[in-house]
Amino acid sequence: MSCEHATAAGGQTAPQEFEENNLSEVKRVIAVLSGKGGVGKSLVTGSLAVELARAGHKVGILDADITGPSIPKMFGMSGRHAMGLGNLLLPEISDHGVKVMSSNLLLKNETDPVLWRGPVIAGAIRQFWSETSWGPLDYLLVDMPPGTADVALTVFQSLPVDGIVIVTSPQDLVSMIVAKAVNMAEKMNIPVLGIVENMAYVECPDCGKKIEVFGPSKLDAVAEQYGLEILGRLPIDPALAAACDAGAIEDELPAGLLPDALAKVAGLPEHVEPTGSDDASA
Repeated sequence: MSCEHATAAGGQTAPQEFEENNLSEVKRVIAVLSGKGGVGKSLVTGSLAVELARAGHKVGILDADITGPSIPKMFGMSGRHAMGLGNLLLPEISDHGVKVMSSNLLLKNETDPVLWRGPVIAGAIRQFWSETSWGPLDYLLVDMPPGTADVALTVFQSLPVDGIVIVTSPQDLVSMIVAKAVNMAEKMNIPVLGIVENMAYVECPDCGKKIEVFGPSKLDAVAEQYGLEILGRLPIDPALAAACDAGAIEDELPAGLLPDALAKVAGLPEHVEPTGSDDASA
């Protein structure tokens, strides 16, 4: 990657090019990013993972939202803990085969706060990539924390990210939020695959009319402004939200929810060959 001199907050240089261990063979890495919190980034990550797995692909999720992880609960892993294999961690595996590594899988209780400073969080990202035995994966989705701070910088500098999916919502700040994500992607020299709008509308259960709760969507104008491909619009769906809370996203996710995003991600070329390290702790 080309951002050798990018620095984290406080002027510290972010770690460079974490190595993949020799028990991992990850073919594609996709980051799911938002410029702010609360827009449904984890929902989009989980939905893409489920749809890719349903299509027969081997899928993993690296939960980079270290201080606010939600992926394990969404996939029914509450109370589970990651195990070790020699010097490596083993990701938890969902009922339908999605592999997950998250800070919540390393805590005694999932409600314990993660009171870590930036360098420690960067070390956790390194562990989740270099010291986790992912095995063969067609896709590793990285659920990013909100914003464009230290963790995002660490991920984009240190992992072989092939593309970014930006998630936003139909509110007045959408242009600024997307601009932050797009500008960071440009600085990191990573292609933006497209944009997904969450909470775009609610569908009336009686007549099927789509009601734009937050007002008319600005997605078309924003996508045109920044030259982005629109990969989908997700409705407000109380049933899906309840399924995520119950750890049942794999069973309850409607089929074909994000077909354009799925096709875009599935169309990414594989890495030419995986880069392995004989020393997993390097």
